[in-house]
Amino acid sequence: MAARHSPWSEKDERQYQHVLESELQRGRSRDRAEEIAARTVNAERRESGRTPKRRTQGTGNPDTPLDERTRDQLYNRARELGIPRRSRMSKDELVEAIRGRE
Repeated sequence: MAARHSPWSEKDERQYQHVLESELQRGRSRDRAEEIAARTVNAERRESGRTPKRRTQGTGNPDTPLDERTRDQLYNRARELGIPRRSRMSKDELVEAIRGRE
């Protein structure tokens, strides 16, 4: 099971296990299934206001097109890729910069 930094409720743990099993059944690797499950639970926690920083949204679902992700998700992905001057970029500029790196 993946390490988590914030306490999850029993419901969060059940949701994590359910998503994990579903992703494994779909043929995902254990590491990838754990990542998807954790992101799913954390997104739910964020949407319901149970995390301290609502703006921190990870990088979004990797299967979601860049144009459909939030600016904050794009910013976080740009940070992972080491794109300079990202804090001054608009959403469209972030999309273009990320596409240039992926």
